[in-house]
Amino acid sequence: MTILVVLHIYVESNKLDHVCKVLNNMSEVTDVFEVSGDYDIIAIIETESISKFREILKTNILKIEGIKAITSSIVLHTHKRSGEVLEV
Repeated sequence: MTILVVLHIYVESNKLDHVCKVLNNMSEVTDVFEVSGDYDIIAIIETESISKFREILKTNILKIEGIKAITSSIVLHTHKRSGEVLEV
C-alpha cells in the first residue's frame, strides 16, 4: 500500500530556491509546487508506510535549512487524480 502525504511548507524567503532544490532531489518527493497563500511550497510524498514517512520527515525534511514550519496531511482516499475519476 502506498501512502500519499501532502506537505504545506513555510520557508524563509531567501531560502525558497534552496528548499525547492533539496526537495527536488529526494526520490520520495513526487511533486514540488511554489504557491501563494499561507505557505510557500506544497510538496507531495509517496512512501510505503506512515512509519517510513515519519523517518523521511525526521531525518531529511525537517533538517532542510530554511524551513520554518510544515503542516502535513495524509491522503485517506483519492476520488480523482490526473483528471481521472477513480472508483469510490
